[in-house]
Amino acid sequence: MHSIEEKRVYDDREGATEAYVASSIGVVRVRVAGDTVGEFGLCDRCNARDIAATDDAVAIATDEDVRILSLEDDDPTFVDAGFGPAVAVGYGDTGLIVAGPDGDVARLVADSSTATDSNATGDAGSVTGAWVSLESDAIPAVRAIDRDLIGTDAGVYRVHESGLDHAGLTDVRDVSAAGVPLAATADGLYKLGNGWMEALDGPFETVAADPHTEPGRLSRAGAVSGTTIYAYDAEAETWAEYDRSSAPIVGIGYGRTIYAVTERGTFLSATPEAEAEDDEPWRSRTLGIGDVTGLAVPRTE
Repeated sequence: MHSIEEKRVYDDREGATEAYVASSIGVVRVRVAGDTVGEFGLCDRCNARDIAATDDAVAIATDEDVRILSLEDDDPTFVDAGFGPAVAVGYGDTGLIVAGPDGDVARLVADSSTATDSNATGDAGSVTGAWVSLESDAIPAVRAIDRDLIGTDAGVYRVHESGLDHAGLTDVRDVSAAGVPLAATADGLYKLGNGWMEALDGPFETVAADPHTEPGRLSRAGAVSGTTIYAYDAEAETWAEYDRSSAPIVGIGYGRTIYAVTERGTFLSATPEAEAEDDEPWRSRTLGIGDVTGLAVPRTE
């Protein structure tokens, strides 16, 4: 197997998308042109437990601290944010939201004058800002954060200006807030309408929707149950089986096409709509890593 430090170039076309894959040995940056994987390499060595991205930054939760990569820097590197150990990260409308292993949830704000907790200001190798607590009492094990949704083993919580509110369900493994809120749980895939309504039956582990989706509707969305991948058909307004994977899919992202990554480190990019039933729905590339925990695609397109 080649070293993952080695960059491999398969396509050098302009307009490539950069995706970030989190794993137990660090974060791998993957360059994709269309549905073709180009160069990739390790950009931060750590135990990355979760990952999230917005249009100008990537954040990871590690055993030591939350680390942030500013995409606006000329030579970007991950730097500590001063929160401490974290298990989940997500970007909300008001900034980065993180959860610690003990159930503490906080938001990073740029203006330290509004902070009630520890500052993360000024030191070399850190981000400027301050952490504001969103929950004084620890909430059950946090598994996922997306915008104003937090998925925990006790259900979904919604973030508001001063704290969190429990919003129903139990044993939530993943959440998606774009368009129509979705939750992957131990007993089904749910969407939020007039309360939580079951979309698909069975245990689900992963769910994601295109972050560019207009509020109140779904365009592109995917969900994973075991080794089965489901895709949302916007015209029919139904979910259908898209493909099966030999290893569990742990992350789905959206850019020029649909991306996914398996727990064993295979990066997938969806091919143009197949004209024949035996056409492969994905291009794939092995990244040479294992224990993958997530995928993030900055919202730059």
